[in-house]
Amino acid sequence: MTTPLSHIRNFSIVAHIDHGKSTLSDRLIQETGALTLREMTEQVLDNMEIERERGITIKAQTVRLEYKADDGETYILNLMDTPGHVDFAYEVSRSLAACEGSILVVDASQGVEAQTLANVYQAIDNNHEIVPVLNKIDLPAAEPDRVRQQIEDVIGLDASDAVECSAKTGLGIHDVLEAVVKRLPPPKGDPDAPLKALLVDAWYDAYLGVIVLVRVIDGTLRAGQRIRMMQQGSTHLIDRIGVFKPKRTDLESLGPGEIGFITAQIKEVAHAAVGDTITDEKRPAAQALPGFREVQSVVFCGLFPVDAAKFEDLRAAIGRLRLNDASFTYEMETSAALGFGFRCGFLGLLHLEIIQERLSREFDLDLIATAPSVVYKIGLTNGEEIELHNPADLPDPVKIATIAEPWIKATILTPDEYLGSVIKLCQDRRGSQRELSYVGSRALVVYDLPLNEVVFDFYDRLKSISKGYASFDYQIEDYKVGDLVKMSILVNSEPVDALSMLVHRDRAEARGRGMVEKMKDLINPHMFQIPIQAAIGGRIIARETVRALRKDVTAKCYGGDASRKRKLLDKQKAGKKRMRQFGKVEIPQEAFIAALKMDAD
Repeated sequence: MTTPLSHIRNFSIVAHIDHGKSTLSDRLIQETGALTLREMTEQVLDNMEIERERGITIKAQTVRLEYKADDGETYILNLMDTPGHVDFAYEVSRSLAACEGSILVVDASQGVEAQTLANVYQAIDNNHEIVPVLNKIDLPAAEPDRVRQQIEDVIGLDASDAVECSAKTGLGIHDVLEAVVKRLPPPKGDPDAPLKALLVDAWYDAYLGVIVLVRVIDGTLRAGQRIRMMQQGSTHLIDRIGVFKPKRTDLESLGPGEIGFITAQIKEVAHAAVGDTITDEKRPAAQALPGFREVQSVVFCGLFPVDAAKFEDLRAAIGRLRLNDASFTYEMETSAALGFGFRCGFLGLLHLEIIQERLSREFDLDLIATAPSVVYKIGLTNGEEIELHNPADLPDPVKIATIAEPWIKATILTPDEYLGSVIKLCQDRRGSQRELSYVGSRALVVYDLPLNEVVFDFYDRLKSISKGYASFDYQIEDYKVGDLVKMSILVNSEPVDALSMLVHRDRAEARGRGMVEKMKDLINPHMFQIPIQAAIGGRIIARETVRALRKDVTAKCYGGDASRKRKLLDKQKAGKKRMRQFGKVEIPQEAFIAALKMDAD
């Protein structure tokens, strides 16, 4: 029996990091009886090991709940728990496209944060009805009235009827469910129209192949139906349909407004493109859904297997991860120092770290990552413009007219006492201030910053200078021409392409010096002396030397003329000189990883 549209509610939970989205999801699942008390665990929907360890949501998860409301009717609630971190904003945007409403969770003690703003504006852009929920009202520091006022002042939402609850203790959860049923709109759709369903997400299962998460807009999806992917043009036969309750439950069909999964013997990862429209092969829809905007990778870095023989394993693993994470892009590349690998694009450093960790855990791969870089636009003297993903590929300086780098608009919310340190950090990173205003006792600072300076460790530094209280969100604005130079690292007079980077001329020397000092500690001594240099073009800007291991060649001399010892030492010296000409230096993996963490401050 299909549920009438008026009894379905599709909604996302959006909030800043650590404001209690996943815990609220747990309580809603518990309140509606989807899982028994024995089956309940903390963060039910965070099913990745990394998510539980780090206490963050990385993947948006869906669950279907059945709720008997106070009016006696039974409603189907499709809940999507979304990530809060800026690096996973693409997950949030996809989830919002599949829903009609959002619950905006705000911590009643901390109030509105930078990521709260970013996520709620995304929900407003998707024409969502928004229900504000004040969480953690059981805390002694909770100030619901002040936070209500803040929601109205900063976001411009009417928060007079915001629901108060505590996701930890379960207080007010019933009121949240009632607000969802009464205040969020039901979905629209025509069950008799040609099938039109949005492909929201996909992942690989070792037993079932590719599992696809869909939101049906019009028509009905049935088991045994032959479907066509409108963007890819491939056709598939559906063999299973179901929903997550949160356990996988099979159904006969999915109607308009419903969210569920299908398996359709999809063997090729490329056939399940996120944002594609699924339609019936015999009776197709006239036009495809708009889908999602193309994701713009922000940070690029090379991933190479430690063991070159594992390259094919890395290729298969990256293909499967790409299916599950549409915001991650990759293309093949080769490096003189590291062999074959992939140039990968990420939405930020946390995203890079998570992908690297997932590859090593889920696919048992040992990887080397090169220094991260952003996308530069190079204006050539012949009038052409090219995009540069890898600093090692920079054209000959004679052919370059301009180098433009991406700039971002950064929004930082910080308690007043840390404002001076935050402003100094932004100025040190070549930032220019746009505006400074106050939200209660907290300062809202908006800065223009070069992305190149943010991508290394800006977020970590911001957290440490503000004792964890400042919050940060950014969006890419445009490209600006800057005085950028390519800095190469030479080991034993050989350039190491994996460590070359583009830096601003003013900061090149400091960064080069820090880099060679770090490399000196990481490269083990060899039988010959190893110079480590940082260079811009032909000019060396910093140098350190790894001393040679010394063998005592005079040990077997006893007594006699001093010229015997001199002769042996000269012979050793000549041998070392020749060795240094031909000697190959082993650079350990830690040296490449240390380049990531490097900062000259």
